[in-house]
Amino acid sequence: MASDTVGIVGGGIVGLAIGREIMRQRPGVRVVVLEKEDRVAGHQTGHNSGVVHAGIYYRPGSLKAELCTRGRHLLRDYCAEQGIVYDECGKLVVAVDPAEIGRLDALEETARANAVPGLTRLDAVGIREIEPHAAGLAALHSPHTAITDFVAVAEAMAREIRGGGGEVRLGSEVTGVERRPGGVDVTCGPERHRVDHVVLCAGLQADRVAGLAGDRGGPRIVPFRGEYLSVTAPKRDLVRGMVYPVPDPRYPFLGVHFTRRVTGALDVGPNAVLSLKREGYRRSDVSLADVRDTVTWPGFWHLAQRHWRTGAKEVVGSLSTRAYLRVASRYVPEIGPADVVRNGMGVRAQAVERDGTLVDDFRITHGDGVTSVRNAPSPAATSSLAIAEHVVREMGRAR
Repeated sequence: MASDTVGIVGGGIVGLAIGREIMRQRPGVRVVVLEKEDRVAGHQTGHNSGVVHAGIYYRPGSLKAELCTRGRHLLRDYCAEQGIVYDECGKLVVAVDPAEIGRLDALEETARANAVPGLTRLDAVGIREIEPHAAGLAALHSPHTAITDFVAVAEAMAREIRGGGGEVRLGSEVTGVERRPGGVDVTCGPERHRVDHVVLCAGLQADRVAGLAGDRGGPRIVPFRGEYLSVTAPKRDLVRGMVYPVPDPRYPFLGVHFTRRVTGALDVGPNAVLSLKREGYRRSDVSLADVRDTVTWPGFWHLAQRHWRTGAKEVVGSLSTRAYLRVASRYVPEIGPADVVRNGMGVRAQAVERDGTLVDDFRITHGDGVTSVRNAPSPAATSSLAIAEHVVREMGRAR
């Protein structure tokens, strides 16, 4: 690779957005994206729910809150420019039990602090006006929560990078990252490339790729499988937009919910079950190396000790469609086990500290020619263009 080159390790939506932003802000700098799969967006980007979040959940002042708000505006405009579907079908976050009202109150405070546009508080009658087949005591309505096709967005970014003179190299698994005087050597199989700066944005492999650059401390990625059910055609239109539960603040997961897809499908999910393979999209997928890395991390055992009861419930729901729908049907009672079929899954890269703390906010570090995106869970896809702005700005300050 020539001088004035930035390497991006990872061809998910965040890595591609960073590559695109570097080319926009630094004309003349060459960008090379190194993606180990034969396509972009092959993992988290291509297996998420397609939701464009409005900022309801994120701690005010956090990177998530800041970049989700900015990113949603940028993404909406980008989809319009690229002719990609962007549907503001709206979301209800519904309390179905009196014990959840206090959590809904707290969530409303967070959402208003984050200036979520158009947010309204609804009673049971108001819920029915927005979603006639939903049930609940109270809800928050976010009319500007949207859905899109994040794979199409990532593919558009890849085309922009190539069209601007950059490269997106598929089938290029990075096996080494070594700082050298005047640059960084990035190894892909038998090839070694010299770059001026490298951005590590490897998602499910974030900790391992960071380790190649010498950052072998925490957090460690613990993979959680999220399984989806698809509502069959006769009842697909019972939900107009999205219906979510009030999340448990102890976890970064939002709970099983009903979500429309840009295809017109209606999905239920995802749950959150410990995965035995970081890139495994079938229940039978097992990687001994991935299991070893999970069980040898002290943080996993601290996490399991604190939350094993919740984990056991998730496993029961994974094994039984009836148990899965027992929870979901509280929100849309007319959709039951006979109305759904299993419909794929994704894997979330959950960063866990050594003491078992779940890393909630985005975590991005810079130093000595290497930028490492150590944690970029949801709403990373929503925030991708804003994350890119942030990363490129911070790269400039670190020089």
